[in-house]
Amino acid sequence: MINISKLYCGQITPGDWIRYGQSGSGKPDGRLVPGKASERRPIVVWNITRKCNLKCVHCYNDSGTDKPANELTTEEAKSVLDDLAQFGVPSVLFSGGEPLMRTDLFDLIEYAHTKRLRTVISTNGTLITAETARRIKGGQVSYVGISLDGMGPVNDQFRGVSGAFDRAVRGIRYCRDVGVRVGLRLTLTRRNVQDLEALFELFGKEQIERACFYHLVPSGRGGTITDDNLTHAQSRGAVETILAKTRQFKQVDRQTDILTVDNHVDGVYLYLRLLKEDPSRAEDVWKLLCWNGGGLYSSGVGIGCIDFNGRVHPDQFWGHYDLGDVRKRRFSEIWSDESEPLLKGLRDRRGYVKGRCRVCKFFDACGGSLRVRADLYFGDPWAPEPGCYLSDEEIGLDAEKKAELERSGEVFHLPD
Repeated sequence: MINISKLYCGQITPGDWIRYGQSGSGKPDGRLVPGKASERRPIVVWNITRKCNLKCVHCYNDSGTDKPANELTTEEAKSVLDDLAQFGVPSVLFSGGEPLMRTDLFDLIEYAHTKRLRTVISTNGTLITAETARRIKGGQVSYVGISLDGMGPVNDQFRGVSGAFDRAVRGIRYCRDVGVRVGLRLTLTRRNVQDLEALFELFGKEQIERACFYHLVPSGRGGTITDDNLTHAQSRGAVETILAKTRQFKQVDRQTDILTVDNHVDGVYLYLRLLKEDPSRAEDVWKLLCWNGGGLYSSGVGIGCIDFNGRVHPDQFWGHYDLGDVRKRRFSEIWSDESEPLLKGLRDRRGYVKGRCRVCKFFDACGGSLRVRADLYFGDPWAPEPGCYLSDEEIGLDAEKKAELERSGEVFHLPD
């Protein structure tokens, strides 16, 4: 995650303690600020069900009402929570499918609370009623992330169900009314990038506390909508708009934390902007970016996933690569297996990453970004990040380095 509000506008935001190693708001009681990003335990995204009442065209794990799955029982899930608590994970994010379709969700949330686990719900929001919001509040859920992908009809077309936008907004209001911290998750595509201005207006109108803009990852059904991928120029334009609107929010003291997700190139782009606008601040931001490490300490380090079959992955987009099964080995054992080849590579990327990412002068801050996107596009997890929208000149890829890549057989043809 690239926290635009923190890095570009200097706000103190929840998560600074784990994201940048800084004391500040949002640190749970009893948690120590990590000395190094590489020492962080993973936030666990847990797809506890494959059932879903929507039909989103970009669903990263191909969920739905009629999709087979081997979900963990309540008791099996509680055993996993025991292990996660003992392992010291900072947060468990209950996702799906649609997690509110799992009948024991609140039993699991209550049990997690007894283990002092911080819980988050990632939902499409359409099933949140006033009573559901009260149960979320009573379960002491730290945060509810509600997915929207455009305004009105754009969102509904994207999600395959008419009325989904209005029902999600109603869910936001129910959560807000009972004092649940709520935010939005939005995936950037060609279908909705034109809605950015209107979406920021929605953040203000609905008093949204947090908004995360995700770069599309072509996994699950998301791999079938290649025409929806933003071009590199469109990605730059979207990030420009997000930076400008975030600064406007700061100027009017509107407290909405704005983040971008799944492309650590955004941090470098932000830094390059600050070099022109405020060089002294750019130096401080560079230090924060390097402490965080971008992709270096993300997938397989600071984030992991358990899917609806009980299988473990380096993040929620690596559904095609299993690390292990929590029915056969505890998550903590699977995650700590130093012999697992993909985990080994993700935790020592400098020895594996190829092409323009390897020679990029910003590697310490970006870390080669999202390795699963490279794997899905090139069939090679160590290939360059296909979502990088920075030019060769910007990353310092000169004629000498290009010649070296050609000699090494590391020339990859990126999308435009």
